[in-house]
Amino acid sequence: MNRTTLSLIAVATALAAVTGFAAVSAPDPVDSTATAKTPARLPVERSSLLCPAPSTSELAETVYTSFTPAGTTGAGTGGAAELAPSAAPLTDTDTADDEKKTDEDKAKDDEAKEPAADDADAEVKPFLALKEPGKPVSGTKKGADAPALVGAATGPLAPGWTAQQTTTVTAGDSRGLLGMTCTAPGTDFWFPGASTDKSRQDYVHLTNPDDTAAVADIALFGKEGTLKSDTGEGIPVPARSSVPVLLSTLTGEAEPNVTVHVSTRTGRVGAVVNATEEKTGGDWLAASADAAPRAVLPGIPGDATSVRLVVFAPGEDDAELKVQLAGKSGTIVPSSAAEPLNVKSGMTASLDLGDVTKGEAGAVRIGPAEGGRETPVVAALRVVRGKGDNQEVAFIPATGPVTERATVADNRAKGSTLTLTAPEKSAKVKVTASAGSGGGEQVVKTYTVKGGTTLAVTPPVPAGLKGSYALTVEPESGGPVHAARALAVTQDGVPMFTVQTLPDDRGMVSVPATKEDLSVLK
Repeated sequence: MNRTTLSLIAVATALAAVTGFAAVSAPDPVDSTATAKTPARLPVERSSLLCPAPSTSELAETVYTSFTPAGTTGAGTGGAAELAPSAAPLTDTDTADDEKKTDEDKAKDDEAKEPAADDADAEVKPFLALKEPGKPVSGTKKGADAPALVGAATGPLAPGWTAQQTTTVTAGDSRGLLGMTCTAPGTDFWFPGASTDKSRQDYVHLTNPDDTAAVADIALFGKEGTLKSDTGEGIPVPARSSVPVLLSTLTGEAEPNVTVHVSTRTGRVGAVVNATEEKTGGDWLAASADAAPRAVLPGIPGDATSVRLVVFAPGEDDAELKVQLAGKSGTIVPSSAAEPLNVKSGMTASLDLGDVTKGEAGAVRIGPAEGGRETPVVAALRVVRGKGDNQEVAFIPATGPVTERATVADNRAKGSTLTLTAPEKSAKVKVTASAGSGGGEQVVKTYTVKGGTTLAVTPPVPAGLKGSYALTVEPESGGPVHAARALAVTQDGVPMFTVQTLPDDRGMVSVPATKEDLSVLK
């Protein structure tokens, strides 16, 4: 008996012990003519979300809303969805000062930050806990000490779980309505539309949800390529902590349009950019959709007074792009985009579109110019409403279509606008307004979006609404649909607003069919 035979016997014996089958059991014959089964679509069993520290202003008031759509079949019972403060939130000052400290000083700091055993329960106490699908819960935090939140959802609360963070700042440089959908952790993010200009204060917030440290790199790209930086590599993000990094401290080059690339060497983080401008307030800039030859940026308000498109080509090829606007009546090429937009590889390009919407909400579409190659790009919009001293800024990243379902929380009885863009064929879309956080009954309405157009609607409001509610978008037929929600509040004459895109929630995953086959041991 040779060594190979002995090895196979050992493997077969071990498998028999694990599976409970007798060693002499023969596997069923394999049907080589059988057709492979289509992978089953099953709901996810766990979701993670991260919300950065919302503001450093004492005038800030932040509303958090957590929601999971109802009606996901096969998701099981029980489960939980909780957002809790990160264990050790840091400031950019802490990070910069660490570079000047000795090892002994750092050891003392770590000892001081380590929670006492008696405080362990307080550290993990949820700030916001969702109990059931179909009804949002909300909580409010005032002032500058609101920490980053780390959250997870399990069981029937995991598929489609979303959380919204909406901050109102009534005065100061960061005044405005700052909204964002809390992000899932990852290892790679692109942010076209950031800036290192002197008129801007842009922070990248890195939040680590795990119990082990992560290490991240931040690279900046301007109109001529990579911006020199000595401090953007190897940024430590301690376990369950949040680190804000001021972009202008990473480079001495001041540029109005910058693309930020966040990647991790170890671990994973949630990443988002907080942008503040001197005259137009501030908002959050979420990551662009994955690089692709074509992109849709939905949700531009009809009364936008200035729209700027920022595009970056992360690959080795240049991109020659046709820029279009999908409006109420159809798709056009704006006069400001009459010539194709040339985007050099590794360089950030921008195009000022002005008041391109002309009173009608719309979406920007970009794709290869006639005869151009299919070059993947990432993109975002900087959008301004108002004039003079009464201006407010928001950002819209490129977003993918809603393939099965997408949800956005924290909608209000007044001030919410839903935009649906069908860039190709006409589409039929079901929109569900959930029950309110304080009461009310869900309402369902169906919309038809003509191909090549954008439909902007005041979304349905739950009957007897109390509090805020969530909107869930589900395509029923036709071509792809891209969606966004704008939330607007007028404060002292300033048209404050924020726009959140609605990418697919990825609440369902494909699970291939499997069966035992011990014939591999023959």
